[in-house]
Amino acid sequence: MDYLMAAAGLPMLVFGGDILVRGSVALALRLSISPLVIGLTVVAFGTSAPELVVSLDAAVLNKTPELALGNVVGSNIANVLLVLGMPALLCTISSPASPLSRDTWIMVGSSALFIALCMTGALTFWAGLVLFTLLVGTMVYATRTARNDSTIIDEELEELDAEELSHQPLSKSVILVVGGLIGLALGAHLLVEGAISVARAWGVSEAVIGLTMVAIGTSLPELATVIAAALRHHCDVAIGNVIGSNLFNLLGIMGITAMVTDIPVPASFMSMDLWIMFGTALILVPIAIFRAPINRLTGGVFLSAYVGYIIWVL
Repeated sequence: MDYLMAAAGLPMLVFGGDILVRGSVALALRLSISPLVIGLTVVAFGTSAPELVVSLDAAVLNKTPELALGNVVGSNIANVLLVLGMPALLCTISSPASPLSRDTWIMVGSSALFIALCMTGALTFWAGLVLFTLLVGTMVYATRTARNDSTIIDEELEELDAEELSHQPLSKSVILVVGGLIGLALGAHLLVEGAISVARAWGVSEAVIGLTMVAIGTSLPELATVIAAALRHHCDVAIGNVIGSNLFNLLGIMGITAMVTDIPVPASFMSMDLWIMFGTALILVPIAIFRAPINRLTGGVFLSAYVGYIIWVL
């Protein structure tokens, strides 16, 4: 039954997040909000909604903040090694734009700040406020910069069929938003409840389950999006999606969750997991700066490293 709960929660999270994004984008377009703002806020928050709802459910409702922390750290590791590694087997992923190197450095700096805050032993309200404030500042800066080059934003909205969504009836958009929120809430609750029970049955900590099963589950939307793009030989957006998702995970999801409740940092995270997360962030630096492609060989190395990490953790 525990496995069924977790298995049922995953597709509800993926489906709920997808229709929430589509409904929100349609509403924003009907309200004449600019595509730039939609791409940097509505889409970005919406695609990270599964991780946010799962983290809040785990930390607040189920009193398992270690699972919430594991979810974010594990998702960031999975985003680089799994989400970039798997589609690279289908087509070579190239780094398309120079601003990507700037965004990569922001992600690396945010990862370093996150680790520094974790060294205090717990992420408290003030740590969460620092993280969330940095997210707001990053978004303001990105908005000003993107006005000069909205190519990435246009590609994001094209992937969502924004032109079609702009003509969607208002009532349908509202239904999609409400349905997405309900799907996210139910899916997160089922996944967290099932994951906690599985952890206890296996005799492992909630943190380990967060780093593995829950992290992979909440990274499925990003993985599905990138694989779909790879099948259409549109791999160029993959690295940008991963960097954006990782930034939102650290600054937005952990920031909001820490402001709601304190998140203790287990010693195991300080000894290994946080540094592996930081290492995967650094991997993207030479790729973004030198625009080095991620080919099948690199993708295979990424996937092998991720499998090795999962085996080590378990």
